[in-house]
This record gives sequence, structure tokens and C-alpha cells, in this order.
Amino acid sequence: MPRQLVRTAEHDRNRSLGWLAIAWMEYFTVHGPGDVQGQPVVLTDEYAGFVVDVYAVDGRGRLLYDSAFLSRPKGTDKSGQGGRFGLFEALGPARFAGWARGGEVYEDPWGLGFRYVYSPGEPMGRPVVSPFLRILATEEEQTGNVYNTIYFNLTEGLLSDVPGIDPGMTRVFLPGGGEIRPSTAAASSKDGGLETWSCFDESHLYNTPPLRQMYKTVTRNLRKRKDGAGTWFLETTTMFAPGEESVAERTYELAEAIREGQERGEPVRRERLLCDHRWGECEDPSDEDQLRAALLEAYGDAIAWNDLDGLVDEFYDTRTEIGDSRRYFLNAETSHENDWIARKDWVERADATKSIADGEMVALGFDGSVREDSTALVVCRISDGHVELVDCWEKPADWPDEGPKAKAWQVDRAAVDATVSAAFERWQVAAFYADPAHWQDYLDRWTQEFGGRVLVRAVAGRPLEWWTNRPKAMVAALERFEDAVRHGGMSHDGGSTLSRHVLNAKRRFSRVGVQISKEHPSSHRKIDAAMAATLAYEARADCVAAGVDQMLDFVPVRVY
Repeated sequence: MPRQLVRTAEHDRNRSLGWLAIAWMEYFTVHGPGDVQGQPVVLTDEYAGFVVDVYAVDGRGRLLYDSAFLSRPKGTDKSGQGGRFGLFEALGPARFAGWARGGEVYEDPWGLGFRYVYSPGEPMGRPVVSPFLRILATEEEQTGNVYNTIYFNLTEGLLSDVPGIDPGMTRVFLPGGGEIRPSTAAASSKDGGLETWSCFDESHLYNTPPLRQMYKTVTRNLRKRKDGAGTWFLETTTMFAPGEESVAERTYELAEAIREGQERGEPVRRERLLCDHRWGECEDPSDEDQLRAALLEAYGDAIAWNDLDGLVDEFYDTRTEIGDSRRYFLNAETSHENDWIARKDWVERADATKSIADGEMVALGFDGSVREDSTALVVCRISDGHVELVDCWEKPADWPDEGPKAKAWQVDRAAVDATVSAAFERWQVAAFYADPAHWQDYLDRWTQEFGGRVLVRAVAGRPLEWWTNRPKAMVAALERFEDAVRHGGMSHDGGSTLSRHVLNAKRRFSRVGVQISKEHPSSHRKIDAAMAATLAYEARADCVAAGVDQMLDFVPVRVY
């Protein structure tokens, strides 16, 4: 099942307020407007698991996550689930109230018959103090499906019997204080509210400056509440369109950064994001059996209330773009004609059984930046063209875009320098091709220290310098790398950072041939590791052409 589930290392489903939340939602809530309007809610195993994940707590009873990202195809009741979270946050026992010894009972305060018996060691719940919920909509004069679900439950469902509840189409006043308010970009920007919970429904549509600013304003408000208030927010979305710089795209990139850091055993500055993204993989949509299997993967439990035949028909509707169908119904990233490397080809070259051992003969490739872009060092084995990322230094995905810290991040040059030196100690480096831009001083020093040890030189007088701003040479190197990926002349370890950078790269046509670039100059989807891999593979190719691959037992001589 293709699924990305990003959680913290201390996550434990046995230590969660979610079990209480599930019981509360199934007792009190009904489906909102739609085909099953008014029918009781019975959570599927998949959505029940998400509720438990969202309300997981640490040893102090603090919610592990301050944001949750639920990504599913169209028609999977994401908005309905958002509404149920909102109702529980507004009226339910949604915050920690101590650990149960076992046998304690929670009963609703309105005498409506809800009763929950705690198990030993289970976290107990209490209502949120002064709850203020904001439900965000993308357009003026629109309340959205999440708020509609909340409003229906408070006017037609069992919760309409809660004493003191005052629901309206533009706000809900809660008994004992607090409110639920639907907002648009214009409205939310005027408020300095103290939200306890917010929902951004269909965050792939938050792709304009006003909507992105709305997101920043509301999430900033959530953090104004004191520690212990347990504020958090929910994003529900279908797969975003790459390059639109939507809120969903940025959150997805943050989840990728957290996952990559977890894979490398490195701390990530902000790990309080829960990400649950599910999709279907279909290499050839014209193969109906393959498409049906992919739709089943994408929809999971939600296929129970969707028409599989109808989804297939929607996918094959000639009035819609195939990329849109992939996003909406498979919840999958779309590939475009200007992708440099096809995902299928890149995945086929992955071989996790291979690794470059200490002492092997290799070539290195380096592409560097200072602030906005990444810096990457890649190694390629001379004998077979196997490629691995040595390291990549890039601005964290959650680094602020505005404020005093916005431009404060820069590459740790000392760490890069130490990594390059360690690479020369670890392997027999036959060639090192490095783009000198922004790193000329370091290239001078590396040339002095390591230039006499390489067997193949980039340029006679400057053995490590390989300028990527030479169009003809760059086109030839990119073509060599692409051909090796397509036809099996190389392999890689499947690492997520290198794969992300390679798959981010877009073709850019010039007078001398195909080059690569980001989607647009300000895109957060980096490609620097792809450039470094290209240089490493080009260095390896020059080594093979020079017969270095026949000298696998050479011993480098240090030049002082």
C-alpha cells in the first residue's frame, strides 16, 4: 500500500486520547450534507487510526503534534472528518486530565447518555478551556464543507440538544464561552484571535498570496496560546499541483524533510507534524486492471462508499487532463513532459543492496550554494557507476519565509569542508569535479590539498574545477547521466534526498541542447544533488575513458 506516514519516534497508539475521541464521535456525530446526511458515523479502521495518531500524547500528557496533514483522493470524506474533529475540539474531552488507574468513567456533562470507561494507564480527557475554532474557506461568501458538517450536527444531530449551544451560519457560540467561526482570507487577516484549533480544508487550493498569508496568520495565532493549551491545526488535502507553491506543497516538503532526517538518524528542528498521505501507483493508466488496482490502493477503506466503475470512467473522461485525474483520483504526484528523469526509470535504477565500501575507487561531484539553494556532495563508484549521496546541506523546510530569521540561514561551510576531507580519507578519489560558484576559496584550498592525488583532472591547471555554466559541456554531461538512468548504465541507493532532487529537475531547452533547472527560480523544490550526481558520473566517465578503472589497486600519494 503506497502510504507515507510520518510520526515521531515516541509515538505510541496505546497512549492517546484518540480512543476516547473515537467513542465520542461515533456516539454524538452524524454525517453532514450529502448522500448519507443524518446517518450515524462509524469510523473506518483507517480514519480511526488517524484519530488515535492525532491525539497521541507524550509522558506528560502533552499532544505530540501541533499540526496534522491528511492527504487522500476526492470523495474520501476528508471534510467530514475535519468537521468531526472540530465538534470534538469544541465540546468533547479533547485535552489531557491525568492518567487513569482503570475503571474511571467519563460521562457527558449534558446528560445525553455518553459514557466511557478508561483502561489502566490510559490518558483521561477534559474539555478545552475557552475554545476558539476557526474553519478556513478559500473563497468569500463560502463557509465550506467542514463548517457545514459542524453546523448540521449542531442543528439536526444529537449535539443540538446541548444546553446553551447557539449555532448560526456565520458563527457558533458555545456554552460556557468560546466560539466556532468560518473565515475567509480577508476576515482572518483582520483578527488577532487566540485560536485553539483550526482546519484548512483542501489546502492544495491555498496557492495565492492572500490564502498563504491567511495560513500564516492563523497558525501564528495558534501559537499565542500558552504552553499546555494543546493548540493544533488540521490540513486536509488532495495531491497538490507541483510548482503552485500551495500550502499543501510546502507541508508535504516539510514531511519529506522530517522523514529524510529520521532515516539518517538526524534531529529535525520541527518534528511536531503528523503526516498521513496515501496514494495509488499506476504506471500505465490505459491498462484498466492496473488502474483499478491503483484506485483501490488510493481509496483504501473509502472505496466502500465510492463507485469503482465510476472512478474508472472519471479517469478516462477525455474532457479532463490525465495529470488532473492522477491528482484527484489516485492522489499521486503528477509527472510532466518537461521532467528531466522519469520516476519509473529512476526507481528501476535503485539498488539498496549495493553500497560503496571504504577504500574503493570513486569519483566525487560537488554543487554548492550559500543560502537559498542546497549544497551537495555525491560519490560514484568507478567500477560500476553506482551513485550515493554523501551529504546535502539545505535550508530546513520549516525555516520562516519572513521576519528577522528569514535570511539568516546559510550553509555550514566548515561542515562541508570537513565532509570533503573525510571523503578523500575514506575512498580512493580518482577524480573530483566541483562547480566553483560561491566556493572558489574552498576550491583553491581543496586543489592545494587534494589536487595532486586525483588521477583525472577537470582542467590541467585547475584539476577540481568543473564550471557548470559551460552550456555545451553541461548538456553533454546531463545527456550522459540521463542515458545511464534510462538504459541501466548506473544505479543508486534509493536515498530519498537524492531521489527528490533528481525528480524535481525540469528540462530547460537551450540552443545547444537540454539543460535542467528548478520549476521556477524561487521554487523550494531543490535540484542541487542532481547536479552533483551528474558531475560525479561525468568524472567517473572520464576516469573510465582514461583507463583508470583498470587501476583499481592504486594507492594515492598525499602531496604536501
